Amino acid sequence: MVRASRGAAIPGMRRSDAGTVVRRPEPLPEPTGAGVIQAGFRIVPAPTEWSPHAHPLHELVWVRGGTLTSRVGDRLFTVVEGHGLWMPAGEVHAGRATEGAEFFDAFFAPDRTPFAFTEPMAIAMTPLLESLLTHLSSAHLDAGARARAESVVFDVIQPSERQFALQVPGDPRIDAIAEALLDDPSDCRSLEEWARRLGTSDRTITRAFRQTTGLSFAQWRQLLRVHRALMLLADGFDVTTVSEVLGYAQPSSFIVAFRRVMGTTPGAFFGAAAAGSSGDVRNSVSSDQNS
Repeated sequence: MVRASRGAAIPGMRRSDAGTVVRRPEPLPEPTGAGVIQAGFRIVPAPTEWSPHAHPLHELVWVRGGTLTSRVGDRLFTVVEGHGLWMPAGEVHAGRATEGAEFFDAFFAPDRTPFAFTEPMAIAMTPLLESLLTHLSSAHLDAGARARAESVVFDVIQPSERQFALQVPGDPRIDAIAEALLDDPSDCRSLEEWARRLGTSDRTITRAFRQTTGLSFAQWRQLLRVHRALMLLADGFDVTTVSEVLGYAQPSSFIVAFRRVMGTTPGAFFGAAAAGSSGDVRNSVSSDQNS
């Protein structure tokens, strides 16, 4: 079985791979003229984590050729191609980007942004929106051109139909289970085995997961595995390797679980992302799995 090397980790995020760079938040880009949006781009040369921090501006981040994971309070967001993550001003968050990812960000002045996304959320990164924000990263736009591009951004930016958020329980009755699975999603111990280890009942564990996440123990573990699968698949690992790393007996079992959560197969999902499509894949990550 292929496993990542282990080291320190931001709470609630997977343990660091060997060579992970841990960074403090970088200074915000200098304002360009009188614009509302400041956009930028860089390549992440090694697996990189950003320690918990907040910005005085709204932030929108997205990646190509990799994934970004962000911990915000008791939620864990996974950002894949075709989607971005909106972070309201002042929201404390930590992040992790995979090696080689093209990392894009855009900062919005809160007092001049004519819409209000007050919670962290996935944003549909359509080709038009990406092109506009890339255009706004130029330091050579005059005030008129910048204002026109920004007005179109304000018109087209929309929440994604798929919100890739995993609720972390934060309940002392099941914290040991959640921490063990966040560390190693391939842990296949059953509900009964966990109950014996913790000296409690499987009914108590089930109730705690339902109360804190809206999911059963099995559903929560499955959703966590899919979040981790998104990262591994974006890193270029094949389906067979990913299924082994995540504890599935065979690749077909992993594909079935992925389809149950995402509404499509891993190949079809990443094929749509690579094509820049927002697609029609149903949002079972945040809705169906909570039913």
